[in-house]
Amino acid sequence: MAKLTSAQRKHLRGLAHALKPVVQIGKQGLTEATLRQADEALNDHELIKVQANVPREEKREVAGRLASELEAEVAGHIGHVVILYREHPDPDERVIEIPERTARTPRTARTPRTPGTKNGP
Repeated sequence: MAKLTSAQRKHLRGLAHALKPVVQIGKQGLTEATLRQADEALNDHELIKVQANVPREEKREVAGRLASELEAEVAGHIGHVVILYREHPDPDERVIEIPERTARTPRTARTPRTPGTKNGP
């Protein structure tokens, strides 16, 4: 799976808004059991929320470790919640369709504003 663009991550964060965390990381940190549970949840749902009650300094590290060990992408994190996405390996089983990468279109030229006016010429 290729790295997600910011537009794709934004789309996934929107889809994840209504989801509840399905995996919780507690005092013991990121354990094998937690990784196994997150892996199963990603296989079932593709997009999950993980609640990580860890100190502020460790949040990015935990999110990065989750993503690398689960071969997933971090779509975002807010507070103690990390949003993970992993495309299902079987195309027939895929539930989530993310927008493809698109080339940026150049902006259209604007009409120059006349000094001293609010809305241009």
